[in-house]
Amino acid sequence: MIVVHLMSPEVGSEPARSPRAGFVVPKSVGVAVARNLVKRRLRQLVRERLGDLPVGSDLVVRALPGAATRPYPQIAADLDGALGAARARGAVRR
Repeated sequence: MIVVHLMSPEVGSEPARSPRAGFVVPKSVGVAVARNLVKRRLRQLVRERLGDLPVGSDLVVRALPGAATRPYPQIAADLDGALGAARARGAVRR
């Protein structure tokens, strides 16, 4: 129920900075209360994992419909799986 896009920094574009993350939780996930719950959960989960990301990388986390009904441990497992797949693909700046 989670899609992750990981982009590496462009070489020589800017000085090294901490990784940063953005979240996309569309209305299809549910009403505002449900979307905010998903965002709060994702922010906490990503906060715990930011140190594992490459310096200067950008992470976009997109929640899919159904994310609001999943328990916290399952969202964590979904995020870990999506991050692993993104790292395996290689982070590419477009």
